[in-house]
Amino acid sequence: MELRLGKLPPEILERYLLGMTGAPSKDLAVAPSLGVDFGVVKHGDTRLIVSSDPVTGVKERVGWYAVNVSANDVATSGNRPQFLQSIILLPEHSSVEDVAAMSSEMHKTASDLGITIVGGHTELTPGLRRPIVITTAFAFASAYVTAAGARDGDSVMVTKTAGVEGTAICASESRLVARKMGPKAVAAARGYIDRMSVVDEAVSAYGTGAVHAMHDCTEGGVLGAVYEMSRAAGLGFELREGDVPVGKETEAVCSLLKLDPLRLISSGTLLISVERGREREVADAVREAGSKATVVGTFRKGGRLLVRRGGSVEKVTDAPTDELWKLIGNRGI
Repeated sequence: MELRLGKLPPEILERYLLGMTGAPSKDLAVAPSLGVDFGVVKHGDTRLIVSSDPVTGVKERVGWYAVNVSANDVATSGNRPQFLQSIILLPEHSSVEDVAAMSSEMHKTASDLGITIVGGHTELTPGLRRPIVITTAFAFASAYVTAAGARDGDSVMVTKTAGVEGTAICASESRLVARKMGPKAVAAARGYIDRMSVVDEAVSAYGTGAVHAMHDCTEGGVLGAVYEMSRAAGLGFELREGDVPVGKETEAVCSLLKLDPLRLISSGTLLISVERGREREVADAVREAGSKATVVGTFRKGGRLLVRRGGSVEKVTDAPTDELWKLIGNRGI
C-alpha cells in the first residue's frame, strides 16, 4: 500500500503504531491515541503533559512555527506549556546566519509564551530541501482534558477562522499568490502567522469548567480536527460549513489556488467541545483572551456529516488530506 503525503491514515496508525508503546507502565495516564494531542504521565499527584510536533512545510519563520505547534498541543489540555526541547535538521549549505536567525526566533517566541527551552539537537542533514524542526513541549498539571472527552450533545466551537496557518504559508511561498494578489493583500495574508498561538484562549476556555475536550486544527484543517476528535470520543458530528468563519484573505488565497479552507492546515484555530447551554461562557472567556469563538456544529451519536453552504449533506468517512500537501505535490509552492 503506497502512502500519501501528510499524516498517516487512521487505520495505519491504529494497526502499526498506536499499540507499539514499549514496556507497559502504571504511570502512563494517557496513552497514544488517534486524535489526542499529547501523552500524560503520572507522578504522584502531578501529571506531566507531553507533546511533539514537526514543522516540515515552511521556509520562513520556522522558529516561530516550531515553538507554537507543540505549545498549542499542550495547551489543548487546558494548561500552559512550561518547557520545550527541539531537534533542528538543516539543509546542506545552511549558514551560521541561518542557525542564529532560527535560534533567536525560537528564543523570543518561547519567552513570549513563558516557555523555557531545556535542550535539543541541531545538525546539517543531507537530502533536505528545507529545514525540519521537531519540538517537544511539556507542562506539569493537576487536571486536564483531552480530545477524547467530547460528549454526545456538546456544541462544536472554533476560535478565530479556518485555515489560519495555511493562509500564511500560501501567501509566503506560493508564486501564484505573489503574482495575482496585491502587495497589501499578500502582506495581510502573511500576517496570519501572528494568529497561530491558541495558548491563551485554550487556558481561558478551560477555566470556565464548560469544556469537555479541545483539539488544535493542524493538518487537515477544521474538518480534519472535528473528524479526529469525533474518532477519539467515539462520536459522530454535524459540522455546518456556512457557520465556520473564514477570513477574507483566506477566501482570496483559497479561491486563487482552488483550495478548500475547511481542509487547509489551521494551527491557530482551536476546536472546543462545549457543554450545551454554556457556549456564551466560553465565547466570553475566549474574547477576554483576545480571540473569538463561534458555534459551528454538534457532536452526537451517529454518522459524521458536513452540511454544505447550499444545504447538501456530505458524509465524512475518512480523515481529509490537507490541501497544503496537494499544493506541494503539484509544486504550487
